[in-house]
Amino acid sequence: MPFELLKSETLLKGRAFTIRRDTLKTPDGRETKFDIVEHGGSVIIIPVDSEGNLLFVRQYRHAAGMDLLELPAGTRDGNEPYEECAAREIREETGMEAGTLKHVGSFYLAPGYSTEYMGVFLATDLKHNPLEADDDEFLSIEKISVKEAFAIAERGEMPDAKSLAALLLARPHLEKYL
Repeated sequence: MPFELLKSETLLKGRAFTIRRDTLKTPDGRETKFDIVEHGGSVIIIPVDSEGNLLFVRQYRHAAGMDLLELPAGTRDGNEPYEECAAREIREETGMEAGTLKHVGSFYLAPGYSTEYMGVFLATDLKHNPLEADDDEFLSIEKISVKEAFAIAERGEMPDAKSLAALLLARPHLEKYL
């Protein structure tokens, strides 16, 4: 017997997501509640420049209370196709346009409480073609070799789950740069 949805109510409608509370009947007949973050999906990009470096962004993350080193990423606009979102976000966050975008995987960011599904794209053949950054983004770009990026991740110095997952999914495509 699967879980059965009994009731769903919206608790908060925010700029980037909605929070809802679902009441479910469990397989053994009990009733339980889950608070779910509804999110329209996002992308993360692994930009590789002509010298084989990865382009990371460093930005302040208020929930973490610190600046984090991350791969460029962003949220889809409505039902925007994932590849179009990746093409836009890399230009907004790094000022570079990808001549080639390759989908290398997807994952749920936090399936215990969120519907956010993230597409991972390898971006190559980069050329300068910036778009205006979002008003609330203050980013600095860091070029890091593929080898050093994996070393940073393995030392536990990249506490951003989406960047770690993206590096893992892209590893077969990055081996030639190690």
